[in-house]
Amino acid sequence: MVELPRDFLSRAERELGDEFPAFLKSYEVPPVRGIRVNTLKLSKEEFEKITPIKLDGEVPWAKDCYYTNEENLGRHVLHAAGAYYVQEPSAACAAPELEVKAGERVLDLCSAPGGKGTQLAQDMRGAGVLVLNEIIPKRAEILRSNVERMGVANALITSCDAQKLSTVFDSYFDKILVDAPCSGEGMFKKEKAAIPEWSLESVALCARRQESILSDAAKMLAAGGRLVYSTCTFSREEDELQVSNFIAAHPEFTLIKSKKLMPHKVRGEGHFCAVFEKRGGERRDLPVIVPQVHDKKLLNSFMEWSAKTLKTEISGLSMRNKSLYSVSCGTPDLSKYKIPLSYGVYLGGLSADGKRFEPSHSLAMTLSKERANCVEIDENTAKQYLRGLTFNCDHPDGWRVVTYYGLPLGWCKVVKGVAKNHLPKGLRI
Repeated sequence: MVELPRDFLSRAERELGDEFPAFLKSYEVPPVRGIRVNTLKLSKEEFEKITPIKLDGEVPWAKDCYYTNEENLGRHVLHAAGAYYVQEPSAACAAPELEVKAGERVLDLCSAPGGKGTQLAQDMRGAGVLVLNEIIPKRAEILRSNVERMGVANALITSCDAQKLSTVFDSYFDKILVDAPCSGEGMFKKEKAAIPEWSLESVALCARRQESILSDAAKMLAAGGRLVYSTCTFSREEDELQVSNFIAAHPEFTLIKSKKLMPHKVRGEGHFCAVFEKRGGERRDLPVIVPQVHDKKLLNSFMEWSAKTLKTEISGLSMRNKSLYSVSCGTPDLSKYKIPLSYGVYLGGLSADGKRFEPSHSLAMTLSKERANCVEIDENTAKQYLRGLTFNCDHPDGWRVVTYYGLPLGWCKVVKGVAKNHLPKGLRI
C-alpha cells in the first residue's frame, strides 16, 4: 500500500466520514491505466482491429478512451505512430466539458504534457485556433513533441505566464481550459515522487496560484464563452472553495456544473472539474498571419520536392527563421510579442549546402498514404526503423513516408533499393 502523508489522511477522514475506509482501500490496488485513440488519424473501430493492446472496457465519461491493465504503453509501434495517447482515465473527464467545435478559438492554458490539449484538437478536427500554453520551457518541449506525434496541424504553442498571455489575448477565446497546477493528490499512486512534495502548506500555495491563473483566464474569455477549471487533487481549497471564490470575484461568470471523481467511487485515480460560462463583455480579434515566403530558392526547392513526393498541395505556406511552415487559416500574428512559440506545421528547410529541400518529421506525422508517397512496413521492420536502422525497399528512389497500418512513423529516403532512415535521433527507441 502507498504510504500517505499523515495530514492528508487526517483531512480525508474528517471530510469523507463514513466513506473514508473505502477511500483508503483504493490505495491498495494498482494505478488505473488508460489510453485515448487519436481520431485525427484513425477511428476507434480501426484501432480496435489493429491494436495489440488488451483493452478492458471504455471510459464512460470520455469518448475514444479505453481502460487497459498493460504496462509500457509508450513502447508500442502504434504509440510512435500517434495512434493513441496514454492518459489516466479520470484526467480525460475535463476536456469534453469544454464542448469545443471546429472553427472556434480555444486555449489550453496549462497544457503540458498535452493530454487534454490533444484531446481538444481531436474535437476541433484541424479547424480553428488552438493555443497550447506551458510556462516551463522544458515541459513546453514535451508538449510540442506530443503535439507533433499526434499530428495536430492547427496548434500554436506558447511558453509564458498567464498574466502576460492575458495582455495579448484579451477577450479573444471562445473556450478556455485551465487544468491548473495543483498539489497532485490524485497522482500519489501513479507518481510516488508527488507524496513527499505534498503538505498543507503546498495546498495553500497551489490555491493562491490557481486563483491568480483563473483571474487571468477570465480576462481572455470572450462574451458567451465557456471556461473549464480542473485539478487532479481532492482538497476543497483547490476545488470547491476555488470555484466559490472565483464566482464571488467574477460575477460575470455563471457556474454551470461541477463534478468530482473520487478513486473509491469510480474506476480512476480521481479528478475535479467545474464548468463556467461568461455573460456580457465582448469578443475581440487579433491580426492574423498572412502566409508568404520571401525566399524564392526555398520556395522553389520545396515545390520541386513536393511535386515528386506529395499527392496533394500544402496550403498556408509561411516562412520563419529560414524555415518553411504551413499555417492554419486565422492563426493570430504574435510577431510583435516576445512570446516563445511554435505554430502550424514545420515543413522543413534547405540542406546545409542550400541545394535541396529536406522535410521535417513534423510534416511526416501529419501525412497519410492519400497525401504522400509512402512505404508500408510490417511490425518487425517498424521496430527496426524506430531503432534507427535501414531496411530493404523495392520502391523507386526518393523521399517516402514510412507507414505502419497506414499510420506515419517518419521519413525514409530510398536509394537503390535501400530505405535510409531519417527518423530524428531523439525519437529512436
